[in-house]
Amino acid sequence: MQIDIVTIFPDFFRGPLDYGIIRRAQEAGLMTIAVHDLRGFAHDRHRTVDDRPFGGGEGMVLKPEPIFECVEGLGLGSRQERIARRTNQSVVLLSAQGKKFDQSMAAELVHLERVVLICGRYEGVDERVGRFLADRELSIGDYVLSGGELGASVIVDCVTRLIPGAVGNEASTQQESFTKRVRAAAKGPDSTCVSGGLLDYPHYTRPADFRGMTVPEILASGNHDEIRRWRRQAALEKTLQNRPDLLQDTRLSKEDADLLAKAKSGENSG
Repeated sequence: MQIDIVTIFPDFFRGPLDYGIIRRAQEAGLMTIAVHDLRGFAHDRHRTVDDRPFGGGEGMVLKPEPIFECVEGLGLGSRQERIARRTNQSVVLLSAQGKKFDQSMAAELVHLERVVLICGRYEGVDERVGRFLADRELSIGDYVLSGGELGASVIVDCVTRLIPGAVGNEASTQQESFTKRVRAAAKGPDSTCVSGGLLDYPHYTRPADFRGMTVPEILASGNHDEIRRWRRQAALEKTLQNRPDLLQDTRLSKEDADLLAKAKSGENSG
């Protein structure tokens, strides 16, 4: 997989791309990441990449010329050209006005051969970039950042974790918060509990008693079916408390509905 990042702050990415899973994935040849300085595609003496918007307004907006030239120089062409060629590529504009990025979007992007991330600025980007060059406009949340660099880092990290071989135990990526795809169950009872779109269940490690805070006994019981039920109810409880909106889009089984009813009535899963 190839990821290209277009930014006016290329040095920003020296940290986020040089550690952990992203670094290991690059060293293993699973992905290639290239950072492109947008100012290198501005041809005036000041390497100007922004300008005041027509109609007036506060701040400066990124100009279309450098962005188009950069992306076209990477061989991707316009949105219509990519559609005509049926390329397995995507140009993404990071913008506060974009569709909210989530786990399902990451799962979609990971299947592409190439993704270009254009880091916008807080005052905006010329609308023609979003309409005629990018085929996606994404935001990582309902807040405004100074630019798209942090958003690009988040997307790269999230997508990298889904590349086969990037994470040591690939099954772990299927049982995390927000993951809706459920793998076929193994033979016999399963002590794990894929999130199915819910928040992840709580995790505990040794010691079993830390400063009087004890691990729920059921987790040390060896009863895998009861552990699965406990984890599922705990995930439902945490989702109900922190992100009840997720329950609206999650398919619940009859058992889930019963566990959720217990959670709403105040019955603690521990």
